[in-house]
Amino acid sequence: MMKKTFAVILLAALVAGSVCAPALGQTMSKAEKRRLFLKGAKLWGVYCNQCHNARPPGEKAPYEWDLEIMHMRTLSNMPEDDAQAIVQYLKAK
Repeated sequence: MMKKTFAVILLAALVAGSVCAPALGQTMSKAEKRRLFLKGAKLWGVYCNQCHNARPPGEKAPYEWDLEIMHMRTLSNMPEDDAQAIVQYLKAK
């Protein structure tokens, strides 16, 4: 049971990294990070307040937001670019 749980968590982390991170070897410019941050700041409350109170960015560690946004993206049918913007905002706070 423990191995199966670990495998599921590992798979979720790998999927979250591939969904919410830029392609490997690709870095974002400061301008792109700023654009995503500002877009994410606007979208954060819109998406999160649909079902519950938006959580404060400092509530979770940056790596935890990857898993959280993957789960919430599935539930809310959120487009990938919106999810990336929200993660950029949450991780920068």
